[in-house]
Amino acid sequence: MGTNGEVRFHYLRPDQWRARREACPVAYIPLGTLEWHGLHNPMGADGLQAEEIALRCAASGGVAFPTVYYGESRVNSLLETDPKYREGIAQRLGIDSALFGEDRFPYSGMEQISHYQQHLIHIMAEAASYGFELAVFVAGHYPLIEHARSAVLLYNQWAYDKKWKRIAGMAVADFQLLRGKYDPAGDHAGGWETSHLLASAPDTVDLSLATPESVYGVMSVRRPDESTAEFGEEIYEAAVEEIRKRVEDWKQNPERYLCHGMRI
Repeated sequence: MGTNGEVRFHYLRPDQWRARREACPVAYIPLGTLEWHGLHNPMGADGLQAEEIALRCAASGGVAFPTVYYGESRVNSLLETDPKYREGIAQRLGIDSALFGEDRFPYSGMEQISHYQQHLIHIMAEAASYGFELAVFVAGHYPLIEHARSAVLLYNQWAYDKKWKRIAGMAVADFQLLRGKYDPAGDHAGGWETSHLLASAPDTVDLSLATPESVYGVMSVRRPDESTAEFGEEIYEAAVEEIRKRVEDWKQNPERYLCHGMRI
């Protein structure tokens, strides 16, 4: 990304991000994970997609914070722990499936969930410490939308009665935003996510490994070998448009995002 168009907070000097914050005090925070996305896609597919959406959103105002790849539960809502795919994925990765077991982690699944939500609350507070007024969590790994929503609610509950102005928060995911516009919206490692990656990180995709004979752990009605960068570009922009609408609603009605029963 060129210097003139840089929107990544961690790449910007203080005068640069201050100018962007004063023009639009929004921090986009991409959330991903490390997870199997077929032989044809990279392990970081979720974070790469979330980051691309965040960057595109920030291009029209605000900044994109560093992508969060670590910390979510490694034993809940992950394809590697799905009984249907666990053994097959382990075999293809050349590891013992026992490595995916909860007993291999210092914390239980529920503790990992709690820790991750606390981590997101901390990130909201960190964005607030730099003067940003809205934190937008962009979930690339679909289950993280619930964690992000929970973090926003818990932060708001903690900060509700404070005398200082607190940061607002919202949580978004492309599949959620585009329901009804695409049937279905979203998938796992199929034509939706693979098209995303072809549009934004084409060097990470190998469609020769996406044939019907070689695919494994794909959840989609769209064949991954029929993915195109053009479709990826279309659905990226459709999601970005919806997020921009929500951010504009926050600008016009900030009180809706700070009250009890607030929008998230």
